[in-house]
Amino acid sequence: MTKDSGGAGAFLPYGRQLIEEDDIAAVAAVLRGDYLTTGPEVDRFEADLAAVTEARHAVACANGTAALHLAALALGLGPGDWVVVPTVTFLATANAARYVGAEVVFADVDPDTGLMTQAALEQALARVPAEGKAKAVFNVHLGGPVGDVEGIHAVARRHGLAIVDDASHALGTRYRDPSGAWNAVGSGAHADMTTFSFHPVKTVTMGEGGAVTTNDPGLAVRLRAFRSHGMTRTPEEFTEKGLAFDAEGRPNPWYYEMPEPGFNYRATDIQCALGRSQLAKLPRFAATRLALSRRYDELLADWAPVVTGLHKRDGLESALHLHPVLIDFQRVGLDRAAVMNRLRGKGIGTQVHYIPVHLQPYYRRRYGAVSLPGADAYYARCLSMPLFAGMEEGDVDRAVAALGDVLGLGNR
Repeated sequence: MTKDSGGAGAFLPYGRQLIEEDDIAAVAAVLRGDYLTTGPEVDRFEADLAAVTEARHAVACANGTAALHLAALALGLGPGDWVVVPTVTFLATANAARYVGAEVVFADVDPDTGLMTQAALEQALARVPAEGKAKAVFNVHLGGPVGDVEGIHAVARRHGLAIVDDASHALGTRYRDPSGAWNAVGSGAHADMTTFSFHPVKTVTMGEGGAVTTNDPGLAVRLRAFRSHGMTRTPEEFTEKGLAFDAEGRPNPWYYEMPEPGFNYRATDIQCALGRSQLAKLPRFAATRLALSRRYDELLADWAPVVTGLHKRDGLESALHLHPVLIDFQRVGLDRAAVMNRLRGKGIGTQVHYIPVHLQPYYRRRYGAVSLPGADAYYARCLSMPLFAGMEEGDVDRAVAALGDVLGLGNR
């Protein structure tokens, strides 16, 4: 067992950060320097992230929710607009549309992967009211894999939709398109913007933090403005000439303008120093997670169809955030709560990703009941097992042995 996973008798959470001495040193260097908030580390982190994702622009921000909100603002979404969101996601994906006054139409997902399909997107668009206008789709790369991004891109473009990929789980994932080309998630190959989260349970952490990548320079300008109160200090953008410039036509050194109100969603140099240090380890962290996931698949293979893993598309190199398994709880005669509680008693933490958002009270009151059977089937069976870079193969063995004992399927 590793020091980070805590040893044979320690509690094994479903996810946690791996912070090493060089990460601590990077943060300490910022604390000893001149900048704590937005300084040179932010610019460096954005450059590093753009290189990793193969995007032209990366805009760092306070967290993954802020990233989604900034994307909605940059697109100019508002009242009367509708946004398609797969229902199996975290609350923030849908809430970002509501923050700007847009409405949400929930899409179903594949019952065996939790990912939105091309057909599900078409079905969701058919439910947009006649008086509304579908303007965007916020696709979600649940757990790290991507689904039919090419098919979703084709449908979205046919309907004139902007595409925002919620890749909070998928930093480092690459996929091969029909032409044979490999694309990094965040590169903009099949999306206008891609959002990321750097929460502690993600593959790379900033403590809290987020980012948006895009290839559109206009969107990048809007993202940066909305990140910082909607302000601009660019003289070419000033409209109040009498206030902005002195008698010789030079911009006043203190001057700024706010064409539109924004938010304080800035990232700090402290966050970005940690993020840069962690980002350099992305290949190692991703490889560790993938090896652990393969060990799960190997050990669980004999328990199908009671316990199954997720089908992954061909041509996919996934940097996995989660290792969900699908369990036939009815067949083993236990409900999910009982399984989770018994696993916790054996020192194994698990989680559910996610409660379908269309079932939340706010959205049920706003849009009424909607039938999404794929999401219902996925939610009824999913359980996320421990997966993080501080684990070793023996931790997987222990988790699987505990699961087998709880389900009555025998120990490994």
